Amino acid sequence: MDTLKLQIRSHGSIWCSSFHSRFLPFSLCSRQRYVLGDSAMHQMAQSSVFLSGMGGLGIEIGRVVITAVTLHDTKQCDTWDLGSNFFIRKEDVLSQKKRVEAVCSRVAELNPYVHVDMSSSALDDNTDFSFLRKYQCVILTEARLCLQKRVNAFCHSQQPPIRFIGCDAYGICVRVFCDFGEEFEVSDPTGEEPKEIFIQSITQDNPGVVTCMDNQPHGLQTGQSVVFREVNGMVELNGTARQVSVLSPHSFAIGDTAQLQPYAHGGFFVLVKTPKTYRFETIERQLCDPQVLTPDFSKPEAPLQIHAAMLALDTFQEQHSRLPSIGCLQDAEVLLKLTEEVNTTLRSKFYLDAIEVVRPLQSLSAEEFVPRGDRYDGLRACIGESMCLELHKLRVFMVGCGAIGCEMLKNFALLGVGLAKSSGEVCITDPDLIEKSNLNRQFLFRPHHIQKPKSTTAAEATCDINPDLQVDAHLNKVCPATESIYSDTFYSRLNLVVTALDNVEARRYVDSRCVSNQRPLLDSGTMGTKGHTEIIVPNLTESYNSHRDPPEEEIPFCTLKSFPSVIEHTIQWARDKFENAFTHKPSMYNTFWQTHSSAEVVLQRMQAGESLEGSFQVIKLLSRRPGQWEQCIAIARLKFEKYFKRKALQLLHSFPLDTRLKDGSLFWQSPKRPPAPIDFDLKDSLHFTFIVSTARLFAGIYNIPYTETDLSEEVVRRILSDVKIPEYRPSEKVKTDETAKKPEQQKMPLSSEEEREAITQLLQAIASLQMSPLQFEKDDDSNGHMDFVASASALRARVYSIEPADRLKTKRIAGKIIPAIATATAAVAGLVALELIKVAGGYGFDSFKNCFFNLAIPVVVLTEPAPVKRTLIRDNIYYSIWDCWTVFGHEDFTLSDFMNTVREKYGIEPTMVVHGVKMLYVPVMPGHSKRLKLT
Repeated sequence: MDTLKLQIRSHGSIWCSSFHSRFLPFSLCSRQRYVLGDSAMHQMAQSSVFLSGMGGLGIEIGRVVITAVTLHDTKQCDTWDLGSNFFIRKEDVLSQKKRVEAVCSRVAELNPYVHVDMSSSALDDNTDFSFLRKYQCVILTEARLCLQKRVNAFCHSQQPPIRFIGCDAYGICVRVFCDFGEEFEVSDPTGEEPKEIFIQSITQDNPGVVTCMDNQPHGLQTGQSVVFREVNGMVELNGTARQVSVLSPHSFAIGDTAQLQPYAHGGFFVLVKTPKTYRFETIERQLCDPQVLTPDFSKPEAPLQIHAAMLALDTFQEQHSRLPSIGCLQDAEVLLKLTEEVNTTLRSKFYLDAIEVVRPLQSLSAEEFVPRGDRYDGLRACIGESMCLELHKLRVFMVGCGAIGCEMLKNFALLGVGLAKSSGEVCITDPDLIEKSNLNRQFLFRPHHIQKPKSTTAAEATCDINPDLQVDAHLNKVCPATESIYSDTFYSRLNLVVTALDNVEARRYVDSRCVSNQRPLLDSGTMGTKGHTEIIVPNLTESYNSHRDPPEEEIPFCTLKSFPSVIEHTIQWARDKFENAFTHKPSMYNTFWQTHSSAEVVLQRMQAGESLEGSFQVIKLLSRRPGQWEQCIAIARLKFEKYFKRKALQLLHSFPLDTRLKDGSLFWQSPKRPPAPIDFDLKDSLHFTFIVSTARLFAGIYNIPYTETDLSEEVVRRILSDVKIPEYRPSEKVKTDETAKKPEQQKMPLSSEEEREAITQLLQAIASLQMSPLQFEKDDDSNGHMDFVASASALRARVYSIEPADRLKTKRIAGKIIPAIATATAAVAGLVALELIKVAGGYGFDSFKNCFFNLAIPVVVLTEPAPVKRTLIRDNIYYSIWDCWTVFGHEDFTLSDFMNTVREKYGIEPTMVVHGVKMLYVPVMPGHSKRLKLT
């Protein structure tokens, strides 16, 4: 995807994406690179942005538009700003600072590699806009419509056109307009990474029909094009692109193949990304003839109504040089009349609203909304004083303080959540430390916070935004092991729970605790430009666990071990090798000696013929342990020989290239790729990287020192010249069963010869029984971890003729990195904040909204949550996941008493009594009847 080419539609609506410089350290902006790609990062680095308006909306854009940027504003800091601008402080208001002066240094703090200027000159009808020619993008916020029209017209007329974005937020309604010129090319219209789909067959016909292997869905649409690779037989297709006509989810036609050679076997195809050109119109034309994108189909008329109201608001400002006064009935009547006049000429446009937030508040008195001169006046104008007080009294538990968590905390501070000292509080927990790669989207953190706890650091930064916030920061995981801390009593004190997590299992656990304790849960998540929010309310909606996504498919063990077919297989293989050699084995070794602290006792037990858990692996580690750097290099060289030559030779020995299966088909056909052994060559940079990185990791776990000189090619070459490579002899069998699991660690008894070797090695080990396990750290390029995984994966890909991945992709897959972009996290946090207000106000089911969006298309879909399912037991007795039936017993209350109470109270005959997974009473079980008398 390319720069602003990420999220465009021709109707003139855009969600602004975040911008980063290509000159940033890799780890700082790595997750954003996974979304945008290097070309987009490069283009952004050469762009500059003019951003006018430093109110709440402007500063939200300013902190995510991180490139060369000029911030423009003419207003002074006001108390009102404290409710929406998280970079303005109370002291800025007291000293009457200009807003742009107050925020400029704080925006610049977000990224030291970005140049930030500021301007406070007037921008009005008399301004000469020629100074804008030096910018690639102009963004206006808090600008009157007449000014937006003039600036947009100027930007549109330039060659090349200057990209223009105008956006406004009025209470619960927002509008965004963009104009990127009349020929704006989007290089990647979908933002989805194309997959390699393996081919089962291709017919020799007109049209030829391609069928996918194992009926794998291709996900194509008629009119798209695919390119073919590694097809055997019908080789004319290789490297060519064919337009497809979809026949079924698993097959498609590709035109005439009758004159091509017959298809034999193998091959795969990949979708060809086709650039798309969009034409944008000026705001002047779009106001007269807009197109509509409806985010909420339960109220399709809303965008039209809000468009009319906002145009009327623009007219009101032109006529009165101000916005309507809060609570002024006369101004409201004028605005309504203007809206009616606008509505007669209106067609449509895209708007987003949160009307459900204010709908239940219509009966409140005007005094509820009157300004009181504090930071909550803007919020009060939307939801009233009573609701503001409800927010202050909330007790919220937020799990996770990463990208979404930082955004949530900022919103809590601006909304005043948990301020009341007697009853309100925001409790947060996160066990993680801040990493450099967090800084591009977890905006509460700065470089000097690296390696500090996320939760306590986020709490301090949030209190800078609103010093009255009551935050209790913990460093715990929320899991069964911490239920003594996050007990039922803890949950009983809460009003609601918010998750800011990055994995499904943790969400499921928190959801189960919320259900059992009858607490609302606000969940959200992002992946690249996609995001979702889910609202879970007791007795109204389903829970998170009410629906389950299909489990992520695991790569079969034999595929990883012997038959990789795509780059993901080789990356996972390399990651597994790291985990096994440098994490699991050293950890197991240390655990063994923690259990068996005396070497003498171990030797006595082994001599007595006792087989000790882990002893076989410990002996292997001891027998092969290096004592100096030269031996680490030697081990790395032997690993190269084993991984990239001998394994391939063994496979080809067991299954020669002409091997056929029982049905006569070739063994080596797609997706199985025959390996090609690699001969070691130190002149090959990939070979050198593997040797050095592997040696460094072995030196690390065995605590062997080395110098920078030891890493030089000259030293490595000298050491390798003395390494003897044993002669290869084929022996081991090869697993071909796709259902085979990874074998458990060996627990074989030792032979007498092995015992004698063990005694010798163990005696030598008495003085140094500790190894240093390595935890895979993807973001530190100096530790050699990614060097090992990237080089090992690329070499294995070379063995199997798989197109290698660059370091960026390898890092994403090996590190299980979820692509992230600051705009998506800001969006989901804002949507959750709206639902939080509804929960605090006790709103009805119809008010709540779940959301799914993809900013890359863009699509925004708001839906009602799924209602809770109720099961009829008998008559008018229903049961749902939220129901909790309480039976009050006494000191001598028996199981029989309990069952009798259920019969009498509910008229139900109990057929089984369980506690968790334990069966307490089942009539058919022998002996269970005796339990009826037990308390």
